[in-house]
Amino acid sequence: MKKLVIATHNPGKLKEFRTFLAPLGYEVTSSGELGLPEPAETAPDFVGNARIKAVAAAKASGLPALGDDSGLCVSALNGQPGVYSSRYAGDDYPGAFAKIIAAAEAKNDWEAWFTCALCLAQPDGTTGTYIGEAFGRIAPAPRGENGFGYDPIFIPNGYEQSYAELGPEKDKISHRARAFEQIGAVLADAEKPRSRLHIKP
Repeated sequence: MKKLVIATHNPGKLKEFRTFLAPLGYEVTSSGELGLPEPAETAPDFVGNARIKAVAAAKASGLPALGDDSGLCVSALNGQPGVYSSRYAGDDYPGAFAKIIAAAEAKNDWEAWFTCALCLAQPDGTTGTYIGEAFGRIAPAPRGENGFGYDPIFIPNGYEQSYAELGPEKDKISHRARAFEQIGAVLADAEKPRSRLHIKP
């Protein structure tokens, strides 16, 4: 069975990736399950941080690794928190929800989007990076018990439910699913990708 390390310590992300990878016949583990350290995310963008995490996990484990960097971008906050989404919330996601909703209400600007960068790294340092986005709006109050992170306050275009209310449907339309559409063919063929950037419109 093909093996792949997901470069994350986030159990919510690992659960999503296992859902994506199950049909491809991969045995999946994570940096957290392997006890690997979390590298500092020092890049100024999603692509750079995804690459940092994937390369670190691949070199430490000796296995191909898939790194993810994603975040919520809010129009009323000029695109923030973006790459700082996790740090913006810290251990207080309800507090972060309240600040984001207050900013959207103050400017009457509810537009928001999620961005995900996926980087597939080989132990020799070869990488391929892929981007997916999902556009929508901020919910006026947190809704739903599923998902993780900012899912309760994001309503994707074409839906009235938040990410946290959609359940399995989220895995078909999310920013991460859209990035995975691009990387899935590479994983299915078990080909080593050349360094390149694919941007989904």
